[in-house]
Amino acid sequence: MEQIIGREEEIKLLLRLYESKQAEFLAIYGRRRVGKTYLITEYFQDKGIFFEVTGSATATTAEQLLRFHHEFCGLFKSTQKIKPPKNWQEAFKRLNEALHEFKTSNQKIILFFDELPWLASPRSKFLSSLDYFWNRHFSRMPNVLLIVSGSSASWMINEVLNDKGGLYGRLSAHLRLRPFNLTETEKFLEYKGIHLTKKQICEIYMVTGGVPKYLSFLQPATSSTQCIQSLCFTPQSPLIGEFHKLLYSLFRHPEQHIAIIQVLSENRHGLERLELLKRAKIRNSGQATKLLRELEESDFITVMYKYGKAERSAIYILTDEYCRFYLHWIDPVKSSILRGDEYDYWIKRASTPSWLSWAGLSFESLCLKHVRKIKDALKIGGVSTQTGYWKTISSRGKKESEIDLVIDRADQCINLCEIKFCNAPYEIPKSYAKDLQTKKEAFRSTTKTRKALFTTLITPYGAVINPSYTSSVDNQVIVDELF
Repeated sequence: MEQIIGREEEIKLLLRLYESKQAEFLAIYGRRRVGKTYLITEYFQDKGIFFEVTGSATATTAEQLLRFHHEFCGLFKSTQKIKPPKNWQEAFKRLNEALHEFKTSNQKIILFFDELPWLASPRSKFLSSLDYFWNRHFSRMPNVLLIVSGSSASWMINEVLNDKGGLYGRLSAHLRLRPFNLTETEKFLEYKGIHLTKKQICEIYMVTGGVPKYLSFLQPATSSTQCIQSLCFTPQSPLIGEFHKLLYSLFRHPEQHIAIIQVLSENRHGLERLELLKRAKIRNSGQATKLLRELEESDFITVMYKYGKAERSAIYILTDEYCRFYLHWIDPVKSSILRGDEYDYWIKRASTPSWLSWAGLSFESLCLKHVRKIKDALKIGGVSTQTGYWKTISSRGKKESEIDLVIDRADQCINLCEIKFCNAPYEIPKSYAKDLQTKKEAFRSTTKTRKALFTTLITPYGAVINPSYTSSVDNQVIVDELF
């Protein structure tokens, strides 16, 4: 077994199911390229009888059954002369008969059906056959572990986790596999022999979002700038055409999903539902609710709330790093890159003001995904908190104020987090110190809070401790503490 990086909690669950003395049924889901198949195949290889079938988006039911047949004959050598099954009922019947002789064995039997949404097409009757054979046979074999996996989170949730038919209540556990966090990303890169500073790892994260497959393309002895150049800005780059492949692999008709992502990519702090749908030209309906839920369940968008507002003021934010990077940087020059008109495109732009401005916005999103680490750095990991974004409503020509991240604590304190992405220790100018004081006063005045307010600065390298800092900042978090 190759080394599995990170995934400590996931491995604990797999071990518990593997050591169980009764039949178990696991559903695992997560976006494309996140490592679902790798986790299951690497963990369970050499741990018993391992039977795996993978669905294909473009294959017919007959072609899927033929692949089942090949895998079946490869594992159970004595059955090579039989013809492929005509339907899934017959396929599962053969599998059940082949496994019957192992029913009382000490060997674990792992049945892994990967990319289930593609196997279980509407007319295939795959799910009804699985329902029957799980309830009637496989669930009665104490050494069976059935695993189903899919990249379409919404499909897996609706058709498996929330199924009202034969699979209702049958799952032993479900596992939502997400991209790596910063700590896991660093470990993965080190495993590949790639040693970078934590700020450089953050820059790579702001492009890849910690998706393991994207990280696997990186090569040692290259800077973060060179890594991004090779990933995205040559005709052979693996991520130059990934955007549409990703969306079309996850959703049957992704045009409206793409429209929502495009609108959110243009709005730094997201949009409320009605405004988002208006700009995306989507009617406010149950279908719109489904679209937003699918994007949230697939980790493309995150719902946040404006601090001090009711739930109806929820805002939708694009938090998929690759999509944000693609739409802002890759898509406008994609054609010229593919023609070979642009050479070293990213090398020339990596230190420009436009990159630093964009990176600042992306760094905010990165921090939102690592709030738990920020809490630990502030030594409030055990305190119950709520997070949100705050912005004043402009009136009478007054300048708007906004706070990137509000951490409202149960211990009667609130951290007002200012997030700055910079290439050196941040030196707070007098004007910004004054602005921070004004924001704090505006926040207290607007929200009427009686809690203690702490201005918290989050930067890659920390801040220079000068009079401006001591007069306006209560505490700070550096990027190392996000790992």
